Amino acid sequence: MICNLNELIQKAKSGARQTVAVAAAEDEHLLKALQAAMQEEIVRLLLIGNQEKITLIAHAIGFDLSKVEVVDNREGEAISARIAVDKVKRGEADIMMKGFLPTSDFLKAVLDKDSVLRTDKLLSHVAFFQSPYYHKILCVTDVAMNIAPDLDAKVLIIHNAVEACHRLGIENPKVAIAAAVEKVNPKMEATVHAAMLKEMNRRGQLKGCIVDGPFAIDIAVNRDAARHKGIEGEVAGDCDVILAPDIEAGNMFYKALNFLGGAVSAAVVMGASVPIVLTSRSDDERSKLLSIALAASICR
Repeated sequence: MICNLNELIQKAKSGARQTVAVAAAEDEHLLKALQAAMQEEIVRLLLIGNQEKITLIAHAIGFDLSKVEVVDNREGEAISARIAVDKVKRGEADIMMKGFLPTSDFLKAVLDKDSVLRTDKLLSHVAFFQSPYYHKILCVTDVAMNIAPDLDAKVLIIHNAVEACHRLGIENPKVAIAAAVEKVNPKMEATVHAAMLKEMNRRGQLKGCIVDGPFAIDIAVNRDAARHKGIEGEVAGDCDVILAPDIEAGNMFYKALNFLGGAVSAAVVMGASVPIVLTSRSDDERSKLLSIALAASICR
């Protein structure tokens, strides 16, 4: 089981090296993270984009591209994303990564009706955090893909997060369904969904995990707060996964952990035929490196 996000790097090295197809690689911060991934021998790189710009940036940061395949594309970032999908289709890449292009253009290529990345699963963003204020690795989902998921979508989002946890050795993850309060209120959809998801888990419809809620965030991550409010159970104060009620709450929590909470993060999109690295432009190089290692670990 992963206890520290830095262990992702060692886990990624444990098998055959995976190839990452990077769409629109013309970005200094991205190339620095990819350079670190090469130095750690986590993955092979397949860079797609304007070769002249990529080469100039690489030279400026001392990144030797002699062992890196670069596919020159000067027809725009959206085309780079389509080329990356094609590389996966041809079996030349095992992981896909968003570079310096709009998320909408990147996902359009991923979700194209003819794309090999499409499956019958829902795509969802799964982020793992290591916080100095929490006693273990914490997963938060979905903060980037699904805007206002209904109950059926939340079931699929949980499935993706649980699968990612299993791949990292977390055998029976404890899933906290987040809301503003701990009691079911018909006027607050998140609490109603929480009660239904908890019941589905008890009836064996949501397997491989323990689900409880609704929980406010303090109850989900702090045993003392849970005890003070009279909340008991295996999940309260010891959750492995937090399911956000919607993208706004999830994204705010994600950014707060990174920029105010001193957390380190790694994230991947689950539900496609291969792991997808979809980092924020504001994520630092370490987060991007760990996200690449996470994707490579999930490939194992």
